Amino acid sequence: QVQLVESGGGLVQAGGSLRLSCVASGSIFTVRRMGWYRQAPGKQRELVATITLGGANAGGGQTVYADFAKGRFTISRDNAKNTVYLRMSNLKPEDTAVYYCNADHPLVSTWTYWGQGMQVTVSS
Repeated sequence: QVQLVESGGGLVQAGGSLRLSCVASGSIFTVRRMGWYRQAPGKQRELVATITLGGANAGGGQTVYADFAKGRFTISRDNAKNTVYLRMSNLKPEDTAVYYCNADHPLVSTWTYWGQGMQVTVSS
């Protein structure tokens, strides 16, 4: 099992910034990728961004972004701290959602883990 603990959510005005953090613990060796998803009221959960873990020589650091995140959000990781960050800038009211940290292994579907989620609210 992998446990994910999120922090950094909250209320921010439009145009502002937030940094979300997610610390992983437990059987971290089972996951190869971490990322963020979000779910707004009445909508399905959607990908925000993911990043592969490990060193660059092992394929780590590869990122994927949803179109709405490109240019505004940046995902990064600290392998030594088992932590993934999401820096969100120029936030818009439509970014309001519950943000979930995710960790998984792309080839083993049962090795998929979720954080509890935290609210991000962007006021206009």
